[in-house]
Amino acid sequence: MADHFCNSAGILQQYAPPGQFTGFEKSGSKPPAVTQEEYAVLFAKLIARTAKDIDVLIDSLPSEESSAELQAASLKRLEAENQDAARRLEEVIMKGEALLEQIQQALSDIASSQLQSQSLKSGD
Repeated sequence: MADHFCNSAGILQQYAPPGQFTGFEKSGSKPPAVTQEEYAVLFAKLIARTAKDIDVLIDSLPSEESSAELQAASLKRLEAENQDAARRLEEVIMKGEALLEQIQQALSDIASSQLQSQSLKSGD
């Protein structure tokens, strides 16, 4: 957020119209391609978005009410859920491997039957 504030001040310095002093007239100053209002809107959006990001990060931090015991209990619960999910994954993998073996056996049987059928037709 500090970067956005610093950049906005730098843009203001870079594109602000020069002050008028008597006796020190400058000729040939060209107007900026982007208006100050556009920069103000841009930096306001950037600052607002950064503030929202900071709020999200703050909200994601553990609360003061959350003690070490509560965090440990939460970690144990998550670990148990993880182990349960791992067990279910292993079961699904085993079933998938068994199904794959059945499919491969069926394909082998089909190929053998086709070869026998072709050899019988050739023998006729």
